[in-house]
Amino acid sequence: MKLSKFFYTTLRETPSDATMPSHIFLMRGGYIKPLSTGIYSYLPMGFRVLKKIENLIREEMNAIDGLEVNLPVVQTAELWSESGRYTAIGEELLRFKDRNNHNMVLAMTHEEAITDLVRYVVSSYKQLPVMLYQFQTKYRDEARARGGLIRVREFLMKDAYSFHTSQEDLDKHYELEYKAYQNIFRKVGIEPVIVQSDTGIMGGKVAHEFMLDTPNGEDYLILCKHCGYQANREIATFERVPYQGDANAPLEKVPTPHAATIDDLCKFLNVKPEATAKCVFFDFNGKLVTCLVPGNLDVSEIKLHNLLKAKELYPAEDSLIEKCGMVPGFASPIGAHDSIVIVDTALENSYDLVVGANEKGFHYLHCNPKRDMSGYQVADIAEAEEGCKCPKCGEPLSETRGIELGNIFKLGTKFSSSMNAKFLTADRKEEPIVMGCYGIGVGRLMASVVENSHDEFGPIWPKTIAPFQVEIVNIVKESDVADKLEKELEAAGFEVLVDDRDERAGVKFKDADLWGIPIRIALGKKGLANGQVEWKLRSEKDMTMVNLSDVVEKVKEFYK
Repeated sequence: MKLSKFFYTTLRETPSDATMPSHIFLMRGGYIKPLSTGIYSYLPMGFRVLKKIENLIREEMNAIDGLEVNLPVVQTAELWSESGRYTAIGEELLRFKDRNNHNMVLAMTHEEAITDLVRYVVSSYKQLPVMLYQFQTKYRDEARARGGLIRVREFLMKDAYSFHTSQEDLDKHYELEYKAYQNIFRKVGIEPVIVQSDTGIMGGKVAHEFMLDTPNGEDYLILCKHCGYQANREIATFERVPYQGDANAPLEKVPTPHAATIDDLCKFLNVKPEATAKCVFFDFNGKLVTCLVPGNLDVSEIKLHNLLKAKELYPAEDSLIEKCGMVPGFASPIGAHDSIVIVDTALENSYDLVVGANEKGFHYLHCNPKRDMSGYQVADIAEAEEGCKCPKCGEPLSETRGIELGNIFKLGTKFSSSMNAKFLTADRKEEPIVMGCYGIGVGRLMASVVENSHDEFGPIWPKTIAPFQVEIVNIVKESDVADKLEKELEAAGFEVLVDDRDERAGVKFKDADLWGIPIRIALGKKGLANGQVEWKLRSEKDMTMVNLSDVVEKVKEFYK
């Protein structure tokens, strides 16, 4: 393919809104173009990479007996009402009416549609297990689209769904998906960090996320380097260490002017944050939720959502807090009323704590929750952080950031029960089908590869998904060497891009770096006079001179 016949563009300057390497280089290299916030068009260079990732995933899905299908993006609200998610999901689900005034949605995921398809076909245990997958556009009305393809509103996803007669059969297939995902990510040069994760809107009891460990990640991961425990910080558990001072000291109110934050309070009283307990307030359908956690920890909103089975939680307004007898900045459940009070497990056996006195400028010393508070429930609502103790081995946990590459869920019968997707057992009993689901965002994976493999000049694509396998940079005018070499390489089965532009060599080399093609062959006047060309691998800094006659065999050896 000659560049003069290709549809492309490159940018010399970094777009003003691009901060992550993948966003910068995918824009500068002419892989993608924003159409609207979080919605991108793919140019031919980007689409070639996207399709190669898709084909690589397809190979792994087929290898575990997956069957490819295609499901609609536009779906009826009735279908989502069957599962209960039409009302359970918030504004990220785009709802609209068609011309016949029917309620419709743009699918952000396809559990309802695939369950509807399977209940149409499957009636007997003899038809199970089966795994179906697709590559399909999704739409999530994301409030905070960011990072180019990392967090978007419209995206291409591979979603797979497996259907089983038992939990044990699902467990076996889950392991196959787990290994297939490892294969996929390793083939694009990523060794994933695999963590336990929240099941969220998908439901089910078990889920894992495959993450790229990167400082640009939007997720926080909690890891134990001693025993291998790994989890998303949102749901990570950890061993609590209760704070225990003087168990018999009576509650004492002391003045704490200008100490409305934990930091100010600790400085004023000369105490450690773990010797304090702070209140965090949420509005749950108009009801105040008061969360009490150690002063050195934060509330995990995911844990709280799951505990309350809440569709949405909002930070509580001061007026609601005051209505329930508490004073923002100096609050505690002591003497409060009309609030759901949830105390983190770390405080269950703690005492001699500093808490708010519900009077501006005052706190209590020596609080013992069991003695001084009533009407509360104890739950794991605190978010793990670096230095917390591992729940498995007790060693200190570490924290890193990551980008989610894919996820797998054991759904169980959440969708099949609500949507009446059943099968007849061998003894003619009707049972709900047991389900699993498995997703990979194809565009996000493309961006993640760039995050994982780039230098200051552009992406360094792995062999498996590079837009072309060889780039020929022709610096010599009026030479037929480039045409001949292109034909020889294409005849040998390689994808070749020829930069035949009438441009300076520096411009061509800069664009070659942005396109990240594994092999760059430059044809210069001096080298050709000696029967040689410049050979450079994108992954290496230095170039070497090789004989023109050896190029095809050298390319074959590289891709062997």
